[in-house]
Amino acid sequence: MHELGIRLRELRLKHGLTQLQVARRLGLSKAVVSSYEAASRRPSYEVLIKLARLYGVSTDYLLGLDSRNMLDVSFLTPVQLSVVEAIIESYK
Repeated sequence: MHELGIRLRELRLKHGLTQLQVARRLGLSKAVVSSYEAASRRPSYEVLIKLARLYGVSTDYLLGLDSRNMLDVSFLTPVQLSVVEAIIESYK
């Protein structure tokens, strides 16, 4: 679970959040968030899903099962999504 703690800390810093901000968004205490990052405590499945949604990554990524970072495109219009898909195809 050491990998999880590392990824949680990296993602939190990447998003410019403090442990307190993450805790408030998830309805947890700062101490709990700190313990997840220190790998001294494991999040429940429900909290793991909340963390993945907060950071826009998959639970597999958080757990170190997948090294690919995910990109949330759910807010894009169909036209914007087709443009993104075309860009990705051009790099393949």
